[in-house]
Amino acid sequence: MTGRVLLVVAAALFDSQGRVLLAQRPPGKSLAGLWEFPGGKLEPGETPEAALARELEEELSITVNESQLRPMTFASFAYPDFHLLMPLYGCETWTGDIRPREGQAIAWVETSRLRDYPAPPADLPLFDWLACRR
Repeated sequence: MTGRVLLVVAAALFDSQGRVLLAQRPPGKSLAGLWEFPGGKLEPGETPEAALARELEEELSITVNESQLRPMTFASFAYPDFHLLMPLYGCETWTGDIRPREGQAIAWVETSRLRDYPAPPADLPLFDWLACRR
């Protein structure tokens, strides 16, 4: 394994019923077909909160105020080519209707049912953490 660390941010978007939004990775992307929290990589000079707000607008057409993002937990996972560090932020407030822009399917999922959705290995501990806390 290389010493490269990849920092990505993810959001647990909660609806009024306490369900969390998952997005399915579209065909053509690595890990296509697996379900994950929306989010993505940081651009140079970006804070995690700014990156997450940008990614949510790009992926889901919603506007999130950085002050509405609350740090929840993080995942640290060694893939063969890099080590992933992924903070997970919770968010219950945004502007606009969720409209996937990358052809991805989305699902609102009870936290106790997150493991029913096949996911990248780095996301699984986050699924378990949420299932124990909501």
